[in-house]
Amino acid sequence: MRMCGVVVLAVGTVAAGPFAAEANGPKAHGPEAAVGCVGTNTIEFSPGLGLRARKTRISGTGAYTCVSAAPGFASAKSEISGGGMNGCFASEATTVEKIIWRGGEKSVVVYSLGTVGQVAGQAIVLVAGKVVSGAFRGRTVTSPGTQLTLDLPSCATGRGVRLITGPSTLTIL
Repeated sequence: MRMCGVVVLAVGTVAAGPFAAEANGPKAHGPEAAVGCVGTNTIEFSPGLGLRARKTRISGTGAYTCVSAAPGFASAKSEISGGGMNGCFASEATTVEKIIWRGGEKSVVVYSLGTVGQVAGQAIVLVAGKVVSGAFRGRTVTSPGTQLTLDLPSCATGRGVRLITGPSTLTIL
């Protein structure tokens, strides 16, 4: 995934709403209508993000409450992982989100498209990808929003920015 900005993967508030469109193409396992979720994400970077991009690992978690017509998809938790060349103002990485739905179903999302901008200590994020396995396989996932960088001045230190957290969304079209 190629990105510019602080965050390689951060999920935030939905701009288009949870029911912007239905899935096109072959029907995947899971509800056929769009699913919209809101919640929070915490993303850690090791080593922390600095002024210059450097090789980092990404790890994190998410928790969502969802609107879905299908039972078992009303909430979810996720694990986020990835890595690549990441910095406070430019990033190039691959990110995977493993989602476990309340009913026990699982989905694995690979984010292959993203734009990130750093504005006044917040990462403005739009990531998009595909569900590559499990429930909703083949469907598109978008996750626009804002993540707060708690220690923006750390970009200029050797330690770097190690943690971002904030509101998140997950929309499966």
